[in-house]
Amino acid sequence: MAKKRFVLEFGMGIDLHGEDATQAACRAVKDAVSRSCLCGLLEIHNVEDLSEPEVEILVACPNPESVDLEMVKQEIPIGQKSARAVLGGLATDGLCVPQFGPDCSQVFMANAAVTVWLDV
Repeated sequence: MAKKRFVLEFGMGIDLHGEDATQAACRAVKDAVSRSCLCGLLEIHNVEDLSEPEVEILVACPNPESVDLEMVKQEIPIGQKSARAVLGGLATDGLCVPQFGPDCSQVFMANAAVTVWLDV
């Protein structure tokens, strides 16, 4: 069997007040997942065990070394998950609201690419 891409979806996530790259990355993955209906897994490929597909997560964000990849993988409800973070996304001036945390004037944005692979 050959491993082939079944779906490639993209998402964007933002942490407005916490300067939290993990939060932005999780939101980006959730955004990608929210626009993907994988009905072809069941209706075309007859996948019975939804732990079978391989799911690759790539997130680009400020401070990629600070991203908790285990938390990011929890945004994916199926499959054998792998995740990595690279430098990218966006950090820009925002508005610090002290109730959300000290020294939090940067807005962090992350982009995600989620790829689902099948053996076909």
